[in-house]
Amino acid sequence: MKRTTVKDALASATSVDSILVQGWVRTRRDSKAFSFLEINDGSCLKGLQVIVDAALPDYPQVARATTGASVSITGKLVESKGAGQKWEVVAETLAIVGEADATYPLQKKGHTLEFLREIAHLRPRSNLFGAVFRVRSRLAYAIHRFFQERGFVYVHAPIVTASDCEGAGELFRVTTLDPKNPPLAEDGSVDFTQDFFGKKSYLTVSGQLEAEVFACAFSNVYTFGPTFRAENSNTSRHASEFWMIEPEIAFCDLRGNMDLAEEFVKALIRDVRAHCAEDLEFFSKFVDKGLLARLDFVLERPFQRCSYTEAVEILEKSGKTFDYSVSWGTNLQSEHERFLTEEHFKCPVTVFDYPKEIKPFYMRLNDDDRTVTAMDVLVPGIGEIVGGSQREERLDVLLANMRRHGLSEKDYSWYLDLRRYGTVPHSGFGLGFERMLMFATGVGNIRDVIPFARTPGHCEF
Repeated sequence: MKRTTVKDALASATSVDSILVQGWVRTRRDSKAFSFLEINDGSCLKGLQVIVDAALPDYPQVARATTGASVSITGKLVESKGAGQKWEVVAETLAIVGEADATYPLQKKGHTLEFLREIAHLRPRSNLFGAVFRVRSRLAYAIHRFFQERGFVYVHAPIVTASDCEGAGELFRVTTLDPKNPPLAEDGSVDFTQDFFGKKSYLTVSGQLEAEVFACAFSNVYTFGPTFRAENSNTSRHASEFWMIEPEIAFCDLRGNMDLAEEFVKALIRDVRAHCAEDLEFFSKFVDKGLLARLDFVLERPFQRCSYTEAVEILEKSGKTFDYSVSWGTNLQSEHERFLTEEHFKCPVTVFDYPKEIKPFYMRLNDDDRTVTAMDVLVPGIGEIVGGSQREERLDVLLANMRRHGLSEKDYSWYLDLRRYGTVPHSGFGLGFERMLMFATGVGNIRDVIPFARTPGHCEF
């Protein structure tokens, strides 16, 4: 008999004379004549109630059907007489697939998020994390759908790279050299020419530069994959390994880039509202009571656009005391970004034209020689959710930018070739997948939207 998922069983239009359900026991209640099992298989938030009659030959197996045990049940899907569910299963056979003893840590009681992070191999079986990772799966699909429907080509950027796209130096080194006895050059430094790749290599911080290569051949491309930052930051918003979505568009200026980014954010929210309603209701009830209103807030309102200079003036004149002071030439902090979206404009905001000193080398220099064509999309509750720019397509200006940032022309010769051979205006942005998940679910810590979080001092599983 073909297995029926709990989701499909609960969504059935009619009763079914013979059904096979398999999953894990959430709860069991025993009475004199019956036992009631709640079975969940991860296909949806709700469990399926199974009634096991004490007269069944398999009834002695019920004693082994403890919380966490896996079971296989055949029976009839019938209308439920109890409140809270439309359908239930009247069991005809019950088999215990795998037992779970009393040490199973997910008993029916409250658990802290800190405790659940310690058992990341079991937390997907909880209601909260089941909902989080179903939304994560759906959003990943929605991302591919958004770009594929618009003719973008999906590019797999390398995980191991020799370039530091952002220039921040927060890189994980990849090496096969013996740390106790590395080969040395004449000056006493480590001789990386003898390393596996013949040079210093790292885990990537961004697939952007490689995406530019493909945008200059396919016009519209996107990458979606893991990126890494060796930043010793223990905050609720930072992880050492996270996923990024990075589209790159040829023949596109900053305005077109902002149009796509704003459309993208709205499309993802619209998709999760349409396809994850049950999970979102759970989040709005138990995680963030204002979640649905905030998601609809972004969906229903057009994005306001303002320059970085205007944003700084607004913040300086606000009369509000911030933890971080505001002045032209400094990065906007999360508290500043949230003030702009939540209190001043009262809508999502796209800030553009940032000072060149605080942005990477590849961003296009504006005519004022003070700012670059950078943009950040800000949303309420989170702050920055997208960061991007128009890229510098002029060879001479790019070379000057690289010299100002102390970058080697030799190391980036391939990148410069894109400007030598058929250069075009092009733009792109990056959206942090986990940041988007935090916004979509209301979950406040990035560690709780990643299956296995990698943070300073933590690399379990």
